[in-house]
Amino acid sequence: MPISEAMNKKLNTQITNEFLASQIYLSMACMFEDMGLRNLARVFRKQTEEERGHALKILDYVLENEGKVRLQAIPEPPAEWSTVTDAIAAALAHERKVTGQINELVALADQEKDYATRSFLNWFVDEQVEEVNSMSSLLQAAKLAGDRLLQLEAYIAHMIRE
Repeated sequence: MPISEAMNKKLNTQITNEFLASQIYLSMACMFEDMGLRNLARVFRKQTEEERGHALKILDYVLENEGKVRLQAIPEPPAEWSTVTDAIAAALAHERKVTGQINELVALADQEKDYATRSFLNWFVDEQVEEVNSMSSLLQAAKLAGDRLLQLEAYIAHMIRE
């Protein structure tokens, strides 16, 4: 059964939201790289690819369910943030925003009794729990490190190795 027009439209919007998240994280990675924070940059480059993957996963779902993909313009992400902690806090806020967007999609699927899309979205619900937790932990570490950014880098290096 094809997805509804309303669901198709909201999924297209979510594709754009995921590509925007990818661009925001890439911008953050570039800022961290410019600061010499290569481990932090690596974390956000990885996030960039994850978000792009999320967009493509939704895109494929739309196509597989007789929907139409309509790629939309992606707003320009900020180029920099005041501090490392501010950037990570912005990433956490963005993940919470995406969680809300996914929840809206789930609500629409429930309303439409679109069980296939509801099942598909369960993966994103679980993924957002992980994403928010990960950014929250990173923000906590950044706050603890304060201006001692090399300690944050060492912490991240340790976490990457595990």
